Amino acid sequence: MTNNTNLPVGYIKKETMWFVVLVAVAFGFLAGIVFSVYKSGPSPAPVSQQAVQQQSQTPSADAQTTQTILALEKEVVAHPDNIEAWTQLGNYYFDSDNFSKAIEAYNKSLALSPNNADVLTDLGVMYRRNGSPNDAIAAFDRAIAVNPDHPTARFNRGIVQLYDLKDRDGAIQTWKALVELHPDAKAPNGQLVSEIITTVKTQQ
Repeated sequence: MTNNTNLPVGYIKKETMWFVVLVAVAFGFLAGIVFSVYKSGPSPAPVSQQAVQQQSQTPSADAQTTQTILALEKEVVAHPDNIEAWTQLGNYYFDSDNFSKAIEAYNKSLALSPNNADVLTDLGVMYRRNGSPNDAIAAFDRAIAVNPDHPTARFNRGIVQLYDLKDRDGAIQTWKALVELHPDAKAPNGQLVSEIITTVKTQQ
């Protein structure tokens, strides 16, 4: 496998960050708990619509990100078996809010390496943000099957159940399983998942 693409200094792959911060995949408000998507790497700056059309990138991609995406796109054309390049391309599409292209890139990566729980988890986030919660659940379930100890996949699964599928009991059960594995598991705002379970139980 080759990887000829030079990534910007300081870029942190999303799959290396799951153990640092639990990723929430929905924007919501529940008794003071704010959930937001955690994005690794540099924060993209807006570009003009004309530049977006010319470069076929989303408005949130800055010049450096756009150039990296273009380089990665060339890399996967030249070396379609480059798992890392497909994954990185998915990460950059993720950070640029280009959901459909991120899904495509992650699926290409998974076709070559199907048992990557981190990529499966990021794929689930993109499915959810692309309006496909059932596909998101399926991706999280695949991640959990590969790595039952994966806290991000379990936390995100509960978010989709609660907010998108309106399955409060299912979300509680998902988070209970997470707490059994990781009693100190926390949401991105620092609140213990065990406390979130208690809060959700009291909601009508």
